[in-house]
Amino acid sequence: MQYNPGWNGSSVNLLHVRAAGPEDSLHYVWSSIGAPAVLLVATKSPSSALRVNWTQLLSSSPAGAIWIDPPDSVVYSTAVVFTKLFEFSEAKPLGELFYPTYDLSEFSWDSLNHTLNHTALTAELRGIPATDPGGSFSNGSLAFRVTAYEVGGRDRRLPSLLHTADSSQLEFILAGVAPRGNSSRFVLEVATVEEAGAVRRLRSERSIDDEYTPTIFEVLSLVAESQNGSSTLGFLQWKATAYGSRSPRREDGIQCRAQGLQAANWSLPVSSIVQAYFGDSLGSTCTISALNVSFGGEEGEVYQEKRYLSWSVLLGFGEPPRDTFSPLVISITAVALGTPLAMLLLGSCLVLLAQRRRYSEYEPIN
Repeated sequence: MQYNPGWNGSSVNLLHVRAAGPEDSLHYVWSSIGAPAVLLVATKSPSSALRVNWTQLLSSSPAGAIWIDPPDSVVYSTAVVFTKLFEFSEAKPLGELFYPTYDLSEFSWDSLNHTLNHTALTAELRGIPATDPGGSFSNGSLAFRVTAYEVGGRDRRLPSLLHTADSSQLEFILAGVAPRGNSSRFVLEVATVEEAGAVRRLRSERSIDDEYTPTIFEVLSLVAESQNGSSTLGFLQWKATAYGSRSPRREDGIQCRAQGLQAANWSLPVSSIVQAYFGDSLGSTCTISALNVSFGGEEGEVYQEKRYLSWSVLLGFGEPPRDTFSPLVISITAVALGTPLAMLLLGSCLVLLAQRRRYSEYEPIN
């Protein structure tokens, strides 16, 4: 993990996370320069390196300021940008009432270096609006907490996402922000950037197993696939829940919905690392898609009471991880289904044996 590689200042945030394998390497570049974003690059070289021209990156024309060396080692690259936060309340009988949008590219962000933990492989981007006339953020903040992994496993805190060493987890946190209306609900806008040859699709999978995330039976994945659908290149994966507590429990669950993936015909807000890497192709050959993720039930009471919201999402390369039944669940299921079946077979055998014995004790009558 590198903070602002090649730059001594802390007035801007750029975090480079590199995972090296025997034949390839993966790069995650997180930044709050402009709108908060992450750049994901997979290479076929174990020694590929991130290069940053800081003078150009911080200028008004950042195109070409970020690249991977050697350039021909890149096999796949994409970006995810967190663009806006909407707030609305369902005011009856007037319907939905939207408040002024929070544009995340206009936030002021704390130095990420203060939260960087090289041992736990975590860091946190925390910010507030540059202007806050209503004072909603006077005692609160919006944050993106990043976690990288060295090995596969499962996160200890709910929603207990299953991860691999090739993935990273992002936790979106809204803490202490005063809602601007009764029963306010929040919506986070997420945009993705794909180069030519790849498209994004939203998948929804349901399972009867809620062992790791009680009462939640749906997993959503925003996957990047090749145009012919032959392979999955990357993904965002999350469970259909958010939580209203710093130490989440089942009863702290907040409803989470994905409101459909759409092609975005608008230009991205200022996000320097995306413009710096993709350059002129951002407005020509690249495909930009947008997804809204909403939090809160019909009344939004959970956030209203605790003023805390956390939503976890996994980002990575290749196919997203898939949950399987644990040995404990398999054992319980086997006992629950196997015991009645064994009793039925044993009872049938006893009945047949009893019938044979009963008829064998008598001579047939002529």
